Amino acid sequence: MDRRSEIAEALQNVDRRIERAAHLSGRIRDDISLIVVTKTYPASDVQILCDLGVLDFGENRDNEGREKSAVVNGRWHFQGEVQSNKIGSITRWADVVHSLDSAKHISKCESAVAREKVLSIFLQVSLDDASGATSRGGATPKDLDGLAELAISSPHLNLLGIMAVAPMHEDASTSFRRLSEIHADFRYKFPSAPFLSAGMSNDFEDAILHGATHIRIGSSILGVRSTQR
Repeated sequence: MDRRSEIAEALQNVDRRIERAAHLSGRIRDDISLIVVTKTYPASDVQILCDLGVLDFGENRDNEGREKSAVVNGRWHFQGEVQSNKIGSITRWADVVHSLDSAKHISKCESAVAREKVLSIFLQVSLDDASGATSRGGATPKDLDGLAELAISSPHLNLLGIMAVAPMHEDASTSFRRLSEIHADFRYKFPSAPFLSAGMSNDFEDAILHGATHIRIGSSILGVRSTQR
């Protein structure tokens, strides 16, 4: 099977799973935005996805996102850990940043965004419990309100909602159930930012069942990651 056929088949399979999960959650397929994570995959794979109708691409690394976005048109999402010294570069190529979790980085994004551009953002919230397990990043739920107020006050930032990554030490369904409660409270306070970015290849169906509107999938579509592709 050639690479285009391989990707097309995997994409179709994932789309069927999204549709099924959306139906079980009382929504329709169009309520869910699929972001294909292209980290470590070549630009040729991204072009195939584009040709197959994919519009949204996700990157965790500034250098890869900068290079691929220069050769493949699409809506580019940055979802990796934000580093202060990379913000200027990220805001030049990314259309959406999913992983802002501090006032410092929100302010730096505001300062770095070109005056004619509006950068869409999600606030990352931590789902870590009291077990002391290593964090996967994110602000605490109690800090979300202040960060949201800061983001909303910026004319160059468009707050879409919140983002989270399920902790590795906990069942995804349990984590996303907790996230749905955080999201409901956030959406009530900030109705102009109703979206929820959650779910990856190994847990996106659970995320959809608990309200995810944006899912970030890589290996289920593009296969096992390899820098040698």
